[in-house]
Amino acid sequence: MKKNKIFYSLWEILPLLIFLGLWEILARVDLVPKKIFFPPFSLVLREFWYLTTSGILGPNLISSLIRVVIGFSLGSLSGLLMGIMMGWSEVINKTLNPIISLLYPIPALGWLPLFMLWFGIGEILPILIIFICSFFPVLYNTFTGIRNVDKKYIYVARTLGASNVKIIYTVILPLALPYIFTGLKLEAGMAWRVIVAAEMVAIPTGIGALMMKAESLLRIDIIIVCLIVLGIMCLSLEKIFVFLEDRLTGRWR
Repeated sequence: MKKNKIFYSLWEILPLLIFLGLWEILARVDLVPKKIFFPPFSLVLREFWYLTTSGILGPNLISSLIRVVIGFSLGSLSGLLMGIMMGWSEVINKTLNPIISLLYPIPALGWLPLFMLWFGIGEILPILIIFICSFFPVLYNTFTGIRNVDKKYIYVARTLGASNVKIIYTVILPLALPYIFTGLKLEAGMAWRVIVAAEMVAIPTGIGALMMKAESLLRIDIIIVCLIVLGIMCLSLEKIFVFLEDRLTGRWR
């Protein structure tokens, strides 16, 4: 059994190793006239080490991470609470649904020019963009999850004397968790995409700002380093929610 796990782990890593090897070879054989536009992976790895040890990458990554954590947490929590209210109460649903349906299709970055005029250029700007990005999908998935809960479970809980709060906490939310985690996993990666775009336009610090500075200097290697870091952060955040979902719902889902 242990040998099979090792084999499958190596098999999953093999495509990545092949990709990196081809990248290195193609960059070294000068298929691209100017190597500056297609640096070898070894050069990118060296630049990653330099940016890390010189203290350039760390502070920018931390700045972006703080913005993502604050915006994502506030947006997800607000979307969760609003989704619970709309899913539980038909009156609240009919009142808010037209507004939500109108605002939900608007891309998060579509709010950027308006927020720049309202709040100016500062830390609040990317946090608001991530808030918008996280709020609507979590709300929608929470609402959908609650509406898909079998009404028989609710009737049984009421028959046993459970209050509305008790029903929501012990029946509705546990059964809606798969839908809620789907929304969280989808927006975990989207939050990083949005923060980079916001930082590129309006913020002087962060991964997006570092990429813009690298672009002005034609430093393709730095841009690729930033893209790799973003990919790792997106994947890590998604894996965290996969782990939490498995721990909370794995035994009965």
